Amino acid sequence: MAEAKWYVVHTYSGYENKVKANIEKTIENNPHLAEQILEVRVPLQDVVEVKNGKQSVVQKKMFPGYVLLNMDMNDDTWYVVRNTRGVTGFVGPGSKPVPLTDLEIRSLGIQTEGAKSGGISIDFAEGDTIAIIAGVWKDTVGVVHKLDMGKQTATINVELFGRETPVEIPFAEVKKLD
Repeated sequence: MAEAKWYVVHTYSGYENKVKANIEKTIENNPHLAEQILEVRVPLQDVVEVKNGKQSVVQKKMFPGYVLLNMDMNDDTWYVVRNTRGVTGFVGPGSKPVPLTDLEIRSLGIQTEGAKSGGISIDFAEGDTIAIIAGVWKDTVGVVHKLDMGKQTATINVELFGRETPVEIPFAEVKKLD
């Protein structure tokens, strides 16, 4: 069996959960697919909404219209996924699906096998001063207030409009200052 990789499937808008359920039902009905299609995800993120002056945290889809699949790409799995109701196709040029890179997977917060076994290591801790080396906050310096190993992010306070504001930064975008 080839190595399973993460692929992105485009769906009709609003059909993400139906597509996920349909693929999981197909896997349930065809046990040989369970070894080839390992996981189906609709990535969600927590968003703070304010309605009528009240704050609430709700989960919203990170990528409306897309579903992530961890699978071994072959003719059978391609056919099953491609012909699932609500799927318009794989993301990639033409009809050739392109797997996500390790960097893309990490930036989505998806843990790979190494990270699941505690394989992540960083050279900074809470209270350390770090510099942001990429992204919107590039060249900003701050002190780590919180580490989230699951999401692989560090929370630091940055000055924004004269106020201290907590910002969550991926581990890959920061380095420890000596």
